[in-house]
Parts: sequence; C-alpha cells; structure tokens
Amino acid sequence: VQLQASGGGLAQAGGSLRLSCAASGSISYMNDMGWYREAPGKQCELVATINPRGRTNYADSVKGRFTIDRNNAKNTVNLLMTSLKLEDTAVYYCRAHWISRLFGPDESGWGQGTQVTVSS
Repeated sequence: VQLQASGGGLAQAGGSLRLSCAASGSISYMNDMGWYREAPGKQCELVATINPRGRTNYADSVKGRFTIDRNNAKNTVNLLMTSLKLEDTAVYYCRAHWISRLFGPDESGWGQGTQVTVSS
C-alpha cells in the first residue's frame, strides 16, 4: 500500500492550504487515517485523525482552524488548514491504518512528507 500526499506549499499567516493523501494498493478495509507534522528542531506530533465513521481528533493547537475529512470509497484523507500561523510551518505526513485481506492484521504506513511554510 502506498500513501501519496499532495498539497502544501507557501502561505501567508492567516491564509489557508489544503493537503490531500490517497492510499492505493491492496486494501480490504481502511481504518484510521490522519496527519502528523514535524517542525524544525521539534518532535513529530499528531495534527488530526479521523476514523472510518468520521470521528475526528485534533491537536489543541489546531482545533477550530484545521478540518480533517475522508472519502472511504476512495481511501483519501484531506486536511483543510485555515487561519494559518507561523508555528504551523512543518513537514506534514499522512498516516493510515488498514487491513489488506479479510481477517488480516492491522497494518500502517506513512506518506511522503509535504512541506507547509507559513510566512508573515
């Protein structure tokens, strides 16, 4: 299974960006999907996750500003980032958990990082 992330780039503070991630390959069932980020000199942190029923979880630092959603039919997950702040600058990674075959084990993987840079 491959996770292909897209979006990101450069935005001004207060602006918006949208990230997308598509999973492809042998997927019988897609479990939780989410986004993480790693800022320079900081540890990787959870940004937002969403389960197959649409239940979401956000880091306190992005609540009210970021929105995660998913398309279960397409195995995609998106992150709409609004009211961007300088501290949102980071490399963003999508992550997903899936089952490849019936009764198979839970597997997980990461997409390639995509840079988000917020300027003043």
